Amino acid sequence: MPALVNYSGDDDFYSGGPFCSGDSGIVLSIGSHVDIYCPPRKRARISGPLVVGGSVFEDKRPSIDVLPDECLFEIFRHLPGGRERSASACVSKRWLTVLSGVRSAEFYRSKAPRGQSDNINVDPASNNTESISADGDLEVECDGYLTRCVEGKKATDVRLAAIAVCTSSRGGLGKLSIRGSNSIRGVTDLGLSAIARGCPSLRFLSLWNVPSIGDEGVFEIARECHSLEKLDLCQCPSISNKSIVAIAESCPNLTALTIESCPSVGNESLQALGKYCPKLQSITIKDCPLIGDQGVASLLSSASAVLAKVKLQALNISDYSLAVIGHYGKSITSLVLSGLQNVSQKGFWVMGNAKGLQTLASLTITSCRGVTDLSLEALGRGYPSLKHMCLRKCCFVSDNGLVSFAKGANSLESLQLEECNRITQTGILNAISNCNSKLKSLTLVKCMGIKDLSPETPMLSPSESLRSLSIRSCPGFGSTSLAMLGKLCPQLHHIDLSGLCGITDTGLLPLLEGCELGLAKVNLSDCVNLTDEVVFALARLHGGTLELLNLDGCQKVTDASLGVLANNCPLLNDLDLSKCSITDSGVAALSRGIQPNLQILSLSGCSMISNKSITALKKLGRTLVGLNLQHCNSIGSHTIELLTENLWRCDILS
Repeated sequence: MPALVNYSGDDDFYSGGPFCSGDSGIVLSIGSHVDIYCPPRKRARISGPLVVGGSVFEDKRPSIDVLPDECLFEIFRHLPGGRERSASACVSKRWLTVLSGVRSAEFYRSKAPRGQSDNINVDPASNNTESISADGDLEVECDGYLTRCVEGKKATDVRLAAIAVCTSSRGGLGKLSIRGSNSIRGVTDLGLSAIARGCPSLRFLSLWNVPSIGDEGVFEIARECHSLEKLDLCQCPSISNKSIVAIAESCPNLTALTIESCPSVGNESLQALGKYCPKLQSITIKDCPLIGDQGVASLLSSASAVLAKVKLQALNISDYSLAVIGHYGKSITSLVLSGLQNVSQKGFWVMGNAKGLQTLASLTITSCRGVTDLSLEALGRGYPSLKHMCLRKCCFVSDNGLVSFAKGANSLESLQLEECNRITQTGILNAISNCNSKLKSLTLVKCMGIKDLSPETPMLSPSESLRSLSIRSCPGFGSTSLAMLGKLCPQLHHIDLSGLCGITDTGLLPLLEGCELGLAKVNLSDCVNLTDEVVFALARLHGGTLELLNLDGCQKVTDASLGVLANNCPLLNDLDLSKCSITDSGVAALSRGIQPNLQILSLSGCSMISNKSITALKKLGRTLVGLNLQHCNSIGSHTIELLTENLWRCDILS
């Protein structure tokens, strides 16, 4: 004991030092004349000395952080699996950055011990694969690959690097969507490059409103992701022709491309796509001022073998491009042309008479001044396979052009007209009468030229094929026009007359009486002049087939209608009585009927319904999956809580 504790300081003992050079014990000074020696209990893990003197501690242990990135890169290459890589990426941003720089093919591959799984947990009962996400974003299996979507504040380079590291060993990232960008730490080429290096299996890439991503990031995608099939670029001002050309040259499996509001993309891109992408099936180009006739013509003439869907909006192209489409678009089945202000009547006329669009099935034209009566007639005669036609805001199309088109389009099944204000009631009636026997659907929206004329019109042959009639927000369409339609359309199953404030019971009743096969879906929302008489007629004439009835805003409909519907419409599935004059008595009458199929009931804005209806609503709730009680101010919160507890299967809006 005296050898260890020196009271006098006379023995051969050196304060603060070891007994010998190889001793790893330490000496602690606890006073001016007292030193204590502590022998080692365990072999030291660190070869460097640890000197403790007084209250000063100096830690000189070496750290892995002193290694340069090149050494860390080589170390991370030898990590055994994805779980270890994910754990390492969580240590620091530096480690995450280094890991995201390792290409998927550069990781050292070693055989895992038998019976061990790397980082995918499989549930044998459900045969589902469980993937572990490090950042909490959406991660689901999709056709064998993972799908990720980052939006707004979550869209950063760090997030993309984490996605690249954490998904690289779990089947690979198949779909990535970046929408918006963090205003402070937005997505740049660094983040997209990390995705390219870590996810070579990427098949779908969507970039929306990411101004900081430029050619460098897209170059990496082209260099690494040769399986890319779909590319969607929207509001990417820093991406130029170089990026699209690189994608075209390196991704031969590209089948769909969307370029919208990319001011630096021009004709060179479309030329490369036509030359290097033999599988391109769908192309959408919108608001790209540098794209003109040269690019469109080159693409259409080169990729005509498989290109099936073409959408051109707000481009500086002329009649020449439409002539090329009409001649070379032999495989096009869907064509959308919108906002082509430089295309004249001649362009559309040539496109129709070129006889190249023999397989075209769907045509949509919006805000194109070149669409006139003459060009519309040529379009109708030139496309023998056309089934769906939609005209929006074509202000130079009149009744003559519509009737000529209806006569020429022998395969037409669906016709939609929106804001074509030169078309009148006469043109509509004659088009229905002269159209082929295949027309099934007619839709009119905001056609202000339609006026309610006198019933003195020539005899027209009825359409036996028309099944759906939709006339929405056409204020001039009145009772006289409806009565005429009732004679021309005896086989209707679906009618939508929403927003027709001018129609009354007198005008609608002939239409209801003329429908011989029975109506299944009826939408009369905001037809403010209709009363219970219309509902009585519907229940009497079509109660056995009626499945959907929308009376939203029909303020003259009262409780009397609900009693009739309850007893005569056993197939009714969806009933909207919003803002009608319904009270507790009407709800009770509805609940007393036989409604085995009623799943959706809307009573929004029915202020006269009160807490007294809780019993009736509970009874109706046995089959309901959706109940709308918004703006029912007489129903208290306690009643809503009781309904929520009892109708646990039903989604209640309040």
